[in-house]
Amino acid sequence: MSESCNESSCSSCNVEGCSSRKAEDFHVPANAKSHVKHVIGIVSGKGGVGKSLVTSEVAVLLQKRGFKVGILDADITGPSIPKVFGVHGQAVGTEDGIIPFETKTGIKIISVNLILDNEETPVVWRGPVIAGVVKQFWNEVVWGDIDYLLVDMPPGTGDVPLTVFQSLPVDGIVVVTSPQELVGMIVKKAYNMAQMMNIPVLGLVQNMSYIACPDCGKKIYIFGEGHGDETAKELGIPAYVAMPMIPEIAALCDAGAIEDFDNTYMEEFIHTLTEK
Repeated sequence: MSESCNESSCSSCNVEGCSSRKAEDFHVPANAKSHVKHVIGIVSGKGGVGKSLVTSEVAVLLQKRGFKVGILDADITGPSIPKVFGVHGQAVGTEDGIIPFETKTGIKIISVNLILDNEETPVVWRGPVIAGVVKQFWNEVVWGDIDYLLVDMPPGTGDVPLTVFQSLPVDGIVVVTSPQELVGMIVKKAYNMAQMMNIPVLGLVQNMSYIACPDCGKKIYIFGEGHGDETAKELGIPAYVAMPMIPEIAALCDAGAIEDFDNTYMEEFIHTLTEK
């Protein structure tokens, strides 16, 4: 420890490398009426890989396994979770906080689309305002008893992922990717950011991996076979799944009926995820 160190005032200490300095804690307390056991972030290094779809499918499968599930839609400028579940309207507030919407199977949802007067109004806000809304979705929403709260984040490694990692008690993340080789590098960016924040990477989902022929069942790799499984092994990510492209899912999302889809290809992935 430096002789010039003032242990009684670490906040004003400017001694580089001082062992007495404590890391600042940015965590925001949960709402007093919220009891959330696990927080899992769903992230992607780039847009257009189906991150919100994966969030929705994971939520549905967890709910079907008997868990109490919530989705915090942190993709403030591109919210799509309410549409996928057919949830519309404005969330109401009480003296306890904001009441999240519930889907027909009981999944709790909060999204910026549920607090706007018109869900088609664009969100033209700067980074600090967006980060503030994400924090509000955590500490002002009455989540109640939740086993798994999934946080659907915008793509990239910018303000919102940083805010979520620093402000919420994130237990781990799931990275969503697609088969193109370029994405392998982008996955590692998301992985490395999580490592920097001491957040475990629980799973890797390679979306849009293939289409199954409706006649013979043969897998057709439109974007190439991809190397998601190799990336998962290289990085030591425990849960991995290659998700197919299924036209019926797109139709259900458009109809707000994602909960009607019977997903079987993610069962092992969900099992591994919940064992961690």
